[in-house]
Amino acid sequence: GGLGDVYKRQAKEHLVQFIRNEDKRKPLSDQKVVELMKSVGINLSRRTVAKYREELGILGSSKRKRFD
Repeated sequence: GGLGDVYKRQAKEHLVQFIRNEDKRKPLSDQKVVELMKSVGINLSRRTVAKYREELGILGSSKRKRFD
C-alpha cells in the first residue's frame, strides 16, 4: 500500500504513454523502456517493466511491430 502503489501507478501511466508514442515500425524493447523510465525519475528493472507491461495487456515489442 501507500507510496508503492502511487509509484507503480505512475510507472504504468508512463509505460502506456511511451508505448502509445513509440514508432510502430521500431517498437520499444523493455530495456529501452527502462532507460525512458530513468529519464523521468523512475528506476525499474527490466523484469518489472515486463511484468507491468503484461499486467496492462501490452504485448512484447516483437509482437507490436507493424510492417506498413
